[in-house]
Amino acid sequence: MSERSVSRAKQEKRWYTVLAPEQFDRQELGETPADEPEKVYDRTIETTLGELTNNASENNTKLTFKITDVGSDSAYTEFKEHSLTRDYLRSLVRRGASKVEAYVTVLTTDDYRVQIQPVAFTTKKADASQEKAIRELMVDMIEEAAAERTFEELIDSVVEGRLSSGIYGEAKTIYPLRRVEIQKTTLEAHPEEVAEEEATAVDVDEDDVATDD
Repeated sequence: MSERSVSRAKQEKRWYTVLAPEQFDRQELGETPADEPEKVYDRTIETTLGELTNNASENNTKLTFKITDVGSDSAYTEFKEHSLTRDYLRSLVRRGASKVEAYVTVLTTDDYRVQIQPVAFTTKKADASQEKAIRELMVDMIEEAAAERTFEELIDSVVEGRLSSGIYGEAKTIYPLRRVEIQKTTLEAHPEEVAEEEATAVDVDEDDVATDD
């Protein structure tokens, strides 16, 4: 390709301003180039909560958004993932103490499927039964939270730390805790995907039912 063709190709690319979802006040996440709008879809943008709130103390919280809609010069996103940085999680680990983790997959009131990974850090070494009780409590409280909240409300409670604070308040009665965090939250399926999976599962179940000839 000639230099002129290369420069023309560059000129034909348009830059789209990437915007956060409405629940994050449509804040600008950056820009992305593309020669066709269709190529912008499904691209992901990673930022930190600190960058969105102008609060450096929240830079240990990472947020990933995926582009789902494109306008004339803007690209709109949805929440995809929340996670805490490895350095921050490592800083919470203490020798001679317990780290209790869980993996919970829940369905919100508006039928979004979300995986949430809570983690609790104890002040000293807990025994196996105490760790099990803490883990079960974390799972129960996250399931209850999802059963009462829309997807947006659940993500807000995770990102703003309300869910982890609520778990901490309850779980510290089982064994003294230093900290409870939600280390990762991932959007696994949209309502239409969940509905399709359920319809497929029903079809399979019906096929499995024995019939008398």
